[in-house]
Amino acid sequence: MHHLRRLKILLPVLSLPLFLSLTISEGDEALYAKTPLRAITETSTLHPLSFSPILNWEKNVNATHYEIEFFREPPTDCYPDTSSSEAAWRSKDVYASSYNPPLFLFAADLLGRAPLYWRVRALDFDGTPVSLFSALMPLYTSAAATPNIMTVPLPIASSEFTAPLLYPVYHWVRPYRAHAFEVALYAEEPTENPDAEPLDTMTTRLSEIYDQKPRSGPGFFYWRVRSLDETGEPASDWSPVLKFRNDPEDGWEIAVFGDSISHGGGHISYGPADHEFSWLSYLDFPAINLSMSGDTSETMLDRFEADVLPFHPRYLLIMNGTNSLRAGVSAVEVIAALDELKKRCLANDIRPIFLTLPPINPENIARAFDEPTADDWQTQFSLVNTFLRTEVHIDVAASFSAQPLLPTELALDGLHEDVLGKQLIAQTVNRAWQQAKQEADQLPMQ
Repeated sequence: MHHLRRLKILLPVLSLPLFLSLTISEGDEALYAKTPLRAITETSTLHPLSFSPILNWEKNVNATHYEIEFFREPPTDCYPDTSSSEAAWRSKDVYASSYNPPLFLFAADLLGRAPLYWRVRALDFDGTPVSLFSALMPLYTSAAATPNIMTVPLPIASSEFTAPLLYPVYHWVRPYRAHAFEVALYAEEPTENPDAEPLDTMTTRLSEIYDQKPRSGPGFFYWRVRSLDETGEPASDWSPVLKFRNDPEDGWEIAVFGDSISHGGGHISYGPADHEFSWLSYLDFPAINLSMSGDTSETMLDRFEADVLPFHPRYLLIMNGTNSLRAGVSAVEVIAALDELKKRCLANDIRPIFLTLPPINPENIARAFDEPTADDWQTQFSLVNTFLRTEVHIDVAASFSAQPLLPTELALDGLHEDVLGKQLIAQTVNRAWQQAKQEADQLPMQ
């Protein structure tokens, strides 16, 4: 699948029926609207923040973005379900559950002298609130507090909670004044060895970047990020260093091989670093994630040797073909590629277990990404799934069969399942796992 656009609590796994018929009722929508966000950042006269703080609040997985308001003094017009006319600064272009406000634009005279006040609420794709505003929070600042956020972007680990990603996604909190960012990747800790040379550098205007190369090898990888100015020169110090590990010698028994449905992300705004949107997060067993956003049945074969063989898993869970089919590639071609993948697995003593393909929703895909879908996609999906059901497989598609299209309630963008959809995939795999393993163990190695 192509990369998700980040417009920028772990949820319990729900007990959903195998054949799902799910709708969000008006009462449920009202419940979301009556639930205020919880602001996490608290300040006081004893614990002030810098003149360029980062504010955090709980993530709302039903949101695509947020509205945040700032006040120079406690407002009289401040209802929890309505924007306030007294706000000195407002932004709806907040695409993560954190924000670096430009206090210098609207409250420079109050910094270090008097508190400001702020609140935030969650919005959906159309800008409709899906929560109430958080409680009004005071924001105390002090010149003595280190103003490092404007010079050091704050990175967030990409694989701390979910399965390791062979294709990492690096992301961070965006300083308000930042123009672009540079990510550097190392094989050793660069702060411990100042002479360490990066394995690779990547630049972006966004607050995240999808690594286009598989990252596997002994030990840990280390990464850090800094902001750049309009000329491409460094505009900040390097951030703290974070690390991740994709070592084939760790002996992964199970690997997942797929496109962005398995790589992770959903609800338009969330990517693979958001563990709630990874179905691997809800599995009952550990698995390494060898999936790649944008993968097709053709590129799947191209990268098999380099991406799968070094890990040599005993079982390879395969869910691929959606990108090809929705782009008009025939089921015959996709089936041929999947059959070839099976042969390559068996030739290397790897047991393939196929996952049937969930449906998609072309109207929602067009709305979210402005991309067309092949007219006969349903016929082609059906042909591929019929083939997969003759192989060792787990029937994920059957769990979505109550409706011919992928319901909006399970995938806002019509392509990448949201939290409930990812949980449903995982539950289907968990239920069928022991039986699928037994069948895979009977496959004749070539």
